[in-house]
Amino acid sequence: MTTAPTGRYAGSSAAERKAERRARLLGTALELLGTEGWAGTTVRSVCAHAKLNPRYFYESFADLDALVIALFDEVALDTSRALLAAAADAPAGDAAAAARAAIGTFITHVTDDPRIARVLFAEALGNEALARRRLDAMHEMWGILATFGRGYYGEGTETDPIADVAAALLVGGMTELLLAWLDGRLALTREQLIDDVAALFVVTAEGAVAIARGRAAKHRP
Repeated sequence: MTTAPTGRYAGSSAAERKAERRARLLGTALELLGTEGWAGTTVRSVCAHAKLNPRYFYESFADLDALVIALFDEVALDTSRALLAAAADAPAGDAAAAARAAIGTFITHVTDDPRIARVLFAEALGNEALARRRLDAMHEMWGILATFGRGYYGEGTETDPIADVAAALLVGGMTELLLAWLDGRLALTREQLIDDVAALFVVTAEGAVAIARGRAAKHRP
């Protein structure tokens, strides 16, 4: 009597082993890209550090671009989830507290592990495919911020494009600001940086709301 194959090895299924190898490749890519940059991030180096045969690389990723884009998306998604959770937990009706909670969580998340900030903000500029994905991610963040602002401030802001302008300004500005801070070009502690960025977010948002409401009032019959 023969026993039917179970497809399991050492207690894991083929799908589970493939997922584990993929996760190992992503973790290795984060380490290499986040510390050595593009010079140290190749298919060969990723496989060597992950201790995997190159054929296992290609079972999950078509090429190096596919790996680093998957890494970027994973890191960006984790960061967005942390930010949105912090904003949702902030006291209702207190714009300063909501901004401080969201900005504080975001900056802390991407600077507690400098590899994350490097992947999101710096190394993405060194690869065409990843630079496009970075721009798409920034557009997505602008949209989230603009939608949140319209919902938060309500009447008079629902359709005015100033919300999109302000969101793009804030997201793009914070990206460059974090790069400058991480490079040591700003003589601020992290707490000072969070306080200043949160305050500027509120000032900019409330200025945009005033512009939107002023425009809306002019068009009322």
